[in-house]
Amino acid sequence: MGTEIWLLYVSTVFILMSTPGPSQLLMLSNSVSNGFQRSLFTAAGDLSANFLQMIVASIGLVSIVQQSSDFFIVVKWAGVAYLSYLGLRLIFSKSGSHVGVANQGRSKKSLFWQGFITSAANPKAVVFFAALFPQFINPSEPLLHQFAILSATYLIMDAVFLFSYGKSAEWVSTKLKSSARQYLGKVSGSFLIGAAVLLGLKEVDANL
Repeated sequence: MGTEIWLLYVSTVFILMSTPGPSQLLMLSNSVSNGFQRSLFTAAGDLSANFLQMIVASIGLVSIVQQSSDFFIVVKWAGVAYLSYLGLRLIFSKSGSHVGVANQGRSKKSLFWQGFITSAANPKAVVFFAALFPQFINPSEPLLHQFAILSATYLIMDAVFLFSYGKSAEWVSTKLKSSARQYLGKVSGSFLIGAAVLLGLKEVDANL
């Protein structure tokens, strides 16, 4: 893979990631309510789901995914309901939330699965990767090597974006006065509701 093609791919992915999606909003929420260090488990869940979706796309299972729209509709709305429940729980919680204290009882395992489910609930992700990668692959060159480069690049860039969102959210929350920190739980819950809305707006049809 030539440098020019790779740089074009990086630019394309950067543009695609510039608009916050459900996973970014979830990262914001968990960083505010649990602290940046614990929110890294959310990022790990998101990246793990992305990696599995890339594998599915690379081994030619797109046609199977396209014929399973009913299944992905269920997965999608289960993810929407899950995020909405978590968001409402934070918004209506009587106790305040502050950075570094997981007072909502979210374990590291739970934070990981939040990230995984949110990413996996995007029904078009597999088709997205299957459509994106071929634009930058040279069929005359070893495919596995090119796939590895494209996948690693995407995952690294996604991780940087997630870490940036999480760290920024933690920094802002630490600058707030103690009297304002009681509202962080509601802000965090609002991010989760926003993630659920964005996920719900992702349409699923017979052609995905």
